[in-house]
Amino acid sequence: MFEKILFATSASATCDDAARVAFELSRKNKSRLNVFHVFGLPTRGFGLTYRDVRTGEETEVDENLVSLVKEEMTQYYEKQAKDHPSCVYETVTGVPHTEILRKARKEDTSLIIMGAHTRPEDVGAMRHRVIAGSTMQKVAKSARCPVLVVSRPCVTCWSYFANIVVATDFSKPANYAFQFARNVAKEIGCRLHIFHCVDLGGDTETGQAYIEQQLATAQENVEEKYVANMGDFDNYLIALREGEPHVEILKYARENKADLIVMAHHTRDVEPEQAMLGTTIEQVILRSACPVLSVNHPDKVDVSPYGPPRAHE
Repeated sequence: MFEKILFATSASATCDDAARVAFELSRKNKSRLNVFHVFGLPTRGFGLTYRDVRTGEETEVDENLVSLVKEEMTQYYEKQAKDHPSCVYETVTGVPHTEILRKARKEDTSLIIMGAHTRPEDVGAMRHRVIAGSTMQKVAKSARCPVLVVSRPCVTCWSYFANIVVATDFSKPANYAFQFARNVAKEIGCRLHIFHCVDLGGDTETGQAYIEQQLATAQENVEEKYVANMGDFDNYLIALREGEPHVEILKYARENKADLIVMAHHTRDVEPEQAMLGTTIEQVILRSACPVLSVNHPDKVDVSPYGPPRAHE
């Protein structure tokens, strides 16, 4: 399903949950796994001094230091990489998100896997927009392939998934997210939940008649945009709710034991590289008990024999 997987890691405990998914997924799919670590930020000036992204200490960089860091990373993941068919380690110095994106483009990566945070104090954080401007945010914004964010332990792994929830607002980017989720569900033989929440915007006085009308319209959109594009795949459910989108997505995912949530990186019709991570997916990433997959570009979503969305989409 994924020929090349890039696991972007800080080579620390904050990425252990993402590491488990990366190694298991690549092993089961016989993918080429690139374990990639950017360990230094360039300082001002023209010297070869870099600041370690984990310790904050400045140090002179030479080939011996790069080799040492690579050796430490290899040892850190020695157990997970045992009997792995294709695993490559690489360490570089530079700005993390820039180097990750450069590597993904160079290798024509099919999927990027990373944690939501790189600093221990951020793990499990619930602060509003806490990850805005972070490495994950910047990678998800510009990556040409889907980005799988793992922020908590994942009990199941890709091949064992039973339920995938794709949350949509019927925007063009959400259509790409649906396409990817549909293809994955078909590929591994699991159930696809097509979820839409009618956003009431905090309006507690909205009448029931209005809500029912919005739900009926949503049902029509699901039938036209998604059910009509299922092909011979029939293992799906449609779920419509009203309320605060990220709250309802998380609630539905928890109630239905979701193994993966798939969402668009953003919902507005803007150039992907210019779009900020949407508030809804950001809040879902911060709170979700299962991995969340962000789809930004249409480039790498067609991972099965299904064709692209129809013209009217």
